[in-house]
Amino acid sequence: MDIITNILNLFGLEGKLFIAQIINFAVLLIILKIFLYKPIAQILEERKAKIKQGLDDAENAKKALEEADSQKLSILKEAKVDADKILDNTKKSSEILKQKSSEDAKRQATEIVDNAKKQAQAEFDKASKQVGSMSVDLSKKIVSKILSEIFTEQDKTAILSKAVEKIEKGGYEKATN
Repeated sequence: MDIITNILNLFGLEGKLFIAQIINFAVLLIILKIFLYKPIAQILEERKAKIKQGLDDAENAKKALEEADSQKLSILKEAKVDADKILDNTKKSSEILKQKSSEDAKRQATEIVDNAKKQAQAEFDKASKQVGSMSVDLSKKIVSKILSEIFTEQDKTAILSKAVEKIEKGGYEKATN
């Protein structure tokens, strides 16, 4: 042990002082471990957990963003398909409405023409009756004038009534045709 003491003295170390320094160092090490290392290790562990949580959150956010992008594309595709369907339905509806309107217009035009024909026929019939009535009156006057010079009043009335009856029935027209 003398050799060790000599070597230690050669370096300027005293044994009792060195042992005291080792004990002081051990006590300081224990105190630092208890009061400094454990809190720092705990803070570092908490930071490590927060960093890990942040990385996990970032990864989850990235996945959620990718899902949102895929959902967005899916929704846009569905919206385009729906818009195309609505556009097709609108085109079909407008064609049906156009065709229906055209049919209604044709039907109304046909009704108007038919009504005009009926009115024209009614006017024609009315005018024919008026012309017939006028021709009967005129014929009566002409025949009366001619007959008054040739026949007696009694013969004239008989012939005139037969002629008027025949004209009113359209007898002369049928006989000449």
